[in-house]
Amino acid sequence: MYKSFFKFKTKPFELVPNPAFMYLSRTHRRAMHYLQYGIRERAGFILLTGEVGSGKTTLIFDLIQRLTGNVILAKIFNTKVSSEQLISMINDDFGLAVQGKNKILLLKELNDFLIQQHARNYTPVLIVDEAQNLKPDLLEEIRMLSNLETSTSKLLQILLVGQPELRDVLSKPELRQLRQRISINCRISPLSKEETIEYIMHRLKIAGNQEAVRFANNSIEIIYQYTKGIPRLINIMCDFVLLTACIEETHDVDSEMVQDIVKDLDFEALYWGSPVRPSTNGTTTDYSALLQALGVQNTRTEKASMNAD
Repeated sequence: MYKSFFKFKTKPFELVPNPAFMYLSRTHRRAMHYLQYGIRERAGFILLTGEVGSGKTTLIFDLIQRLTGNVILAKIFNTKVSSEQLISMINDDFGLAVQGKNKILLLKELNDFLIQQHARNYTPVLIVDEAQNLKPDLLEEIRMLSNLETSTSKLLQILLVGQPELRDVLSKPELRQLRQRISINCRISPLSKEETIEYIMHRLKIAGNQEAVRFANNSIEIIYQYTKGIPRLINIMCDFVLLTACIEETHDVDSEMVQDIVKDLDFEALYWGSPVRPSTNGTTTDYSALLQALGVQNTRTEKASMNAD
């Protein structure tokens, strides 16, 4: 609805893991380096965790685009499956025939495939997203796959991606063997206040118009306070900001507009389940210098402290 009004090539805040919009915060950048290193060095097990909406899947899609050369990928995104279904899905994504085959035959053919790829100097990589949904017995099945190795390297690189609860699952006594096999361990944190404004401006720029809207200083503060730096929630709020600005035929976003959106969406209850209140310590973060450094014009600097009521 608002693409033409703001002269965008594409909507900047859609809720899809599009790697074209990938913004590498400090922790995202570090995680990307860890993941690339782990795969390149054939480290075996790699663990990546982060809060819901923190950008894990987008990071994985970006990683997949960066992997070149002799890497062969299998990706599992549905983790509420049985043991045999899991092995079947892995084989299928590696391009192996699975129809009418039992688990024993599936495992044998997967082992043969991995040995063949090793002989060709290829690196098979298994990415398991939403791994927090895997039951301990399925995680143990995946650990057994890591036993496929030569005297010098692993035949299969396994990347487990999940929410923080995955670490709780892995802490169970029966999974201590799996824990000991995790050689690369990284997590993604929410964006900082400064990264939140950089993230917003980055997505506007990729969409085709970084100057589509002019944020009053305190409007950024409110967006950060209610989203807590979670990229998915920033996308949701900013999408409604652009829609509201388009309806009002303005390119200026002030704190009142953002507060109205928070109330209309019932943002606290809908996304957090409990009230989220902006800081009332009498201070606000001055984003003027950061906005200017990014080449973005401020409508004004709001010096009064923001009241959520």
